Amino acid sequence: MQIALVNDTPIEPFPNGRGACPMCGSEMIAKCGSRVMHHWAHHRSKNCDPWWENETPWHREWKNQYPLTCREVSHIADDGELHRADVKTPTGIVIELQHSAMGDEERIARERFYKNLIWVLDGSVFYQNFDIYHMLPAPDSGIVQDIVWSKAKRHRNGANRGLFFRLSEAQKEDPGATKATVRGGWIHSMSEIEEDVALAYRGHHQYDWVRPRRTWLDAECPVYVDFGGEHLARLENYDDSGLPCIQWVAKRKFLHDSMHEERAENIASRFYPIR
Repeated sequence: MQIALVNDTPIEPFPNGRGACPMCGSEMIAKCGSRVMHHWAHHRSKNCDPWWENETPWHREWKNQYPLTCREVSHIADDGELHRADVKTPTGIVIELQHSAMGDEERIARERFYKNLIWVLDGSVFYQNFDIYHMLPAPDSGIVQDIVWSKAKRHRNGANRGLFFRLSEAQKEDPGATKATVRGGWIHSMSEIEEDVALAYRGHHQYDWVRPRRTWLDAECPVYVDFGGEHLARLENYDDSGLPCIQWVAKRKFLHDSMHEERAENIASRFYPIR
């Protein structure tokens, strides 16, 4: 843990420090050795939150982007259940930072508990299995209405550069065809519409996650992947065809919006100057 209460004040660990757990009240001891990341540990009992995972430098770097009062905040449900959120912003958005793998049962439990939740995943542990491909026009742009993209996949070089079908052409053969049902037809290349795609681009790309951590593909709350650098990759479904895509979101934008927006789904949904 990064925070303990010392004289009822949230404090980061310091040599020989002792404090109290903000959640369960038990005694905490500061661990400040030269070979470990400085942290607080429960003196006798195990960690009081079953959802806790060992904190990595990646966790700590993310938490440090937020004010001390937003880190490791106790969150209590109507029925009295209590857990410690990695980050909880003043507007009520909870951000859970996840490095290790997680099963469906725990992911669902956390989403139901916190509700207004954002997941941020440490992508460094699976980046070699995560390929990002060609640009996509914004899902609400006019160019998209007649396009059904061929799904990109590792070693499918044509689709990875951008191949698509036209819904209007499919409907000439089958008037009832929809984006969800189009499976073939005349194949078009990205080169035909490259300029239009660039004009309508808002950070979306096709991707292929080889051997994915599937629980994140089923998540009900927004999922962002941190591969390092200045952007996060938000996992999305592109349109009615069910095409998976990512949207690049600047970390600076994410940090700003998470402190100002009231709902997790509204992060990066509006564009205005950031002071």
